[in-house]
Amino acid sequence: MSKTKVTTLSNGIRIISETEEYFETISLGVWVDVGSRNELEKLNGVSHLLEHMAFKGTSNRSSKEIAQEIENVGGYFNAYTSRENTAYYIKILKKDLILAVNILIDILTNSIFEELELEKEKDVIKQEIGQSKDTPDDIIFDYFQSVAFPNQPIGRSILGTNENIKNFTRDTLINYLNSEYSANRIIFSASGDINHDDLVNIISKQMSSYSVCKDGNFQKANYIGGEYREIRDLEQVHVLLGMEGVSYKDDHYFSSQVFSSILGGGMSSRLFQEIRENRGLCYSVYSFASSYIDTGLVGVYAGTSENQVKDLIPSVIEEIHKMTNSISEEDIVRAKAQLKASIIMAQENTSSRCENVARQLIIHGRPVLNSEIILKIDSVDRESVLNFAKYILDRSLPVFSAIGPIGKVENFEKIIDRISY
Repeated sequence: MSKTKVTTLSNGIRIISETEEYFETISLGVWVDVGSRNELEKLNGVSHLLEHMAFKGTSNRSSKEIAQEIENVGGYFNAYTSRENTAYYIKILKKDLILAVNILIDILTNSIFEELELEKEKDVIKQEIGQSKDTPDDIIFDYFQSVAFPNQPIGRSILGTNENIKNFTRDTLINYLNSEYSANRIIFSASGDINHDDLVNIISKQMSSYSVCKDGNFQKANYIGGEYREIRDLEQVHVLLGMEGVSYKDDHYFSSQVFSSILGGGMSSRLFQEIRENRGLCYSVYSFASSYIDTGLVGVYAGTSENQVKDLIPSVIEEIHKMTNSISEEDIVRAKAQLKASIIMAQENTSSRCENVARQLIIHGRPVLNSEIILKIDSVDRESVLNFAKYILDRSLPVFSAIGPIGKVENFEKIIDRISY
């Protein structure tokens, strides 16, 4: 059985480890409770740029040396930015733990943000923004988010804007790092064959004096809803239809996950079977239930032809309505089995385990046992899923986005009428 331990340093940095002696690899990372929703509008995109610059050189190592030191021992490294978190992580053999810790601490505390590297990385991100805009089934989610939460940090793109990226300087990064990367928002997480006390000793020697900042920029989410439409010369119409969901801590959270699994989570789901298999209205259709610390979104994505979109949207709404009254016990059992299996399967990967315990610490303030999560999933019954379906349909204005040859997409008022029916 794995052993999970948490230690908090005097400055608030938390260290969590999940020890499994039979693993030969270790996943280690730094999770920072800061993401794009911590940005002021003029700083939108800075969290992502900062993450990109993490492995671009420190006062001790060049970017090439960082890569070589990790890859010379067969390890790999990566990073990501979400709306609520930023993560930097390494996977290595267990004998190379100290090297991985030292490199992560080095990039966190000694990055130099050299001007030439910064300008190159700004160009890379501009290319990333352009690629996203050229990928309709990607950018539509940004438009969806911006309509759900207009004029708010949580509604803005993680990548930022070209104008913002152009204006960012080395001082922008340093000031943001100093104001948002506070010790009490930093978590070191590790999974594998680890001695927790040894890990704490290594980190505490270098990080105990890391500073605590004032309260950062965090704006509570305010769901609004509405629509976004864009005419493009594409083969398909891409559509996203959704409603306000629930936060990670909401009592409805696990009901939302079961709901989404039944509605559009896999080839046996309602949407796949009815919309694709029975009616042949699209190739790709699925649902999602995404959560944040204080809100969430539930939605359905589909891509279809210009002529079939007029039938697709009413059919999707019909399937959502069926979720309020025609869910079987078999549906519930299958969806819960899928969720529980995904949790158990993730336990076979140190990277997944490392991320899971870090996120649990951020969201809940403590590690959450898998047995506890499975009990919560098991507690979801047919009635709670039916009630969740009614809850989201009655709660607020829907959010809708469409990109492509959208001439035959019905107007938003008609969509609202169908949902309210």
